Amino acid sequence: MSALRNKVQLIGNLGNDPEIINLESGKMLAKFTLATNESYKNNKGEKITDTQWHNVVAWGKTAEIIEKYVTKGKEIAIEGKLTSRSYETKEGDKRYITEVVCNELLLLGK
Repeated sequence: MSALRNKVQLIGNLGNDPEIINLESGKMLAKFTLATNESYKNNKGEKITDTQWHNVVAWGKTAEIIEKYVTKGKEIAIEGKLTSRSYETKEGDKRYITEVVCNELLLLGK
């Protein structure tokens, strides 16, 4: 059960092309947003689609695969863990962000 403590699995579509960052250390980082959709019917019987946007980061070999094969609109499945961090803006405001650190990737669709 310990493997289930912080595990995220998502299937969705990329909102934009991934941002690829090559760090001075030689590591590669890929950052992108993933949209997941859930459909349901409201009390009037109308179909409603709810879209959630997820911030995703990937490192190393996973980032290299993303750089080569993943583009805006592509459907993918990811597995990873949730992380939260904070940073300060240039104006001194503190911001918080939650993101999925992707450690497995599956390319779906055509």
